[in-house]
Amino acid sequence: MATAPSAKQFKALGEEVWKSKVEKINAELFTLTYGSLVVQLVKDYEDYSEVNKQLEQMGYNIGQRLIEDFLARSGIGRCVEFRDTAEAVSKIGFKMFLNIAPNVANWSSDMKEFSLIFDENPLTEFVELPEDALEGGLWYSNIYCGVLRGALEMVQMQVETTFVSDVLRGDDATEIRVKLIRYLEEEVPAGED
Repeated sequence: MATAPSAKQFKALGEEVWKSKVEKINAELFTLTYGSLVVQLVKDYEDYSEVNKQLEQMGYNIGQRLIEDFLARSGIGRCVEFRDTAEAVSKIGFKMFLNIAPNVANWSSDMKEFSLIFDENPLTEFVELPEDALEGGLWYSNIYCGVLRGALEMVQMQVETTFVSDVLRGDDATEIRVKLIRYLEEEVPAGED
């Protein structure tokens, strides 16, 4: 039986994929485009909790598609344990698409819940939230929660993802909590049995 890859191996694979297998785009353009999207959502919905929902749903749809690219480019197989999944998401997934690698920390005693702690967040470059957004509960980078939920669901893991803290909101760190709800059964699409 093969042993599970270590965090160091995941990190090396993430670096390799970033350097050789990913087409790069201008970071400032990406950041400003995302900012324009959030501003437009705020104008359209005029309710920060609804903007959070919309960002999460957009992320969910993106995550369902990104997972295929992630698996094809990284070449990794199914993770044996949820801990491996956390490391793969952090060291390969975030590295591959955003050139960052948040730290995996704060595991629950049952090993079904962890935090991603971000030292940097490319979505928040050049961003300062207005007071009403802070008071209204805007989680500016909530699209990440949806991406994680959508991608993991496509590999048969139902998760709950929530922001715990964000430096944009005056917190010391940016942290997303990921909780495994259950493993999903593999389902054959209707008519393909």
